[in-house]
Amino acid sequence: MNGFKKDCKVLLYLSILIFLVLFPSLAVGECTCDEEEEKGEKGKALKYKIAALVSILICSTIGVCIPFLGAVIPALSPEKNIFFIIKAFAAGVILSTGFIHILPDAFNDLTSPCLKSYPWADFPFTGFVAMCTSMFTLMLDAYATSYFQNSQNKKTGQVQNEFITTDVENSDDHVHPHTHGAHGHAHASVSSEASDILRHRVISQVLELGIVVHSVIIGISLGASNNPDTIKPLVAALSFHQLFEGMGLGSCITQAKLKVKTIATMALFFSLTTPVGIAIGIGIGTSYNENSPTALIVGGVFNAASAGILIYMALVDILAADFMNPRMLQNGNLQFGANLSLLIGAGCMSLLAKWA
Repeated sequence: MNGFKKDCKVLLYLSILIFLVLFPSLAVGECTCDEEEEKGEKGKALKYKIAALVSILICSTIGVCIPFLGAVIPALSPEKNIFFIIKAFAAGVILSTGFIHILPDAFNDLTSPCLKSYPWADFPFTGFVAMCTSMFTLMLDAYATSYFQNSQNKKTGQVQNEFITTDVENSDDHVHPHTHGAHGHAHASVSSEASDILRHRVISQVLELGIVVHSVIIGISLGASNNPDTIKPLVAALSFHQLFEGMGLGSCITQAKLKVKTIATMALFFSLTTPVGIAIGIGIGTSYNENSPTALIVGGVFNAASAGILIYMALVDILAADFMNPRMLQNGNLQFGANLSLLIGAGCMSLLAKWA
């Protein structure tokens, strides 16, 4: 089981690393459409970029760390009702990010007039990629969960057999059904709890992958721009964007009950992706052309894939799981609070689309 979890982590971080290395190089020096004139001063634009890098780094760190305050502020712990409300808000942010921010960008990229009409104008690749990614996420989710459950069932069966053998030896061949039933319930409870923990771990890692891919693309686009009028409104908008997304990711990581080192790694990775993207954009700003066919195709496909992951995770793994939880179904006030929080989260993130 430890080997499987390590493989998942390696695959996650390797995929992101490959994307970070390849995307900028693919987008450089290739152009079929004229690059838009940027009238801004490069020196002034650089100041805004640095301000954006610092602001986004701080907001990302704060956002992803807020859910971990449950250890210090008991009201924010996953066992409290307020956690459901916070998580519903974060899920609304993630859902809006997928539908309002990422998917339209992917459509714009893959239907750009800078691309050849064949095959890009003949088939809705954006929806197809998002659909395939959602299905792949479902399969990965189901596979990881079933793998762990089978592993736990085997261990539980072995432990129960040991109890039966020990009891038979110690009671002159008299088996105590009640005792074994109690052992069975105890192991079933442990297995169920362990299965939930693994599910939250898979959710947190896949969710981070979807968020990080989009964050890198945003960072590169901002860093490569030399127009202060374009960058200025993005500083505040993207700072709030990363703050809210960080809260959503942090909520999922909190429930995964990971080791401190793993939590720190995931939080740091999320916090650094957009600033790193901005730094890459600054470095390739003179040669980067976001209208080149390769940049449009790579960016569009990755955005569509990211949207598919985030929409699936928000609806299935976060909202459906929490809203169908017996604890929420039996509490009308909690239901109302979670529904209202969901609408506010989605609304706030949708409003940010006006600037970013």
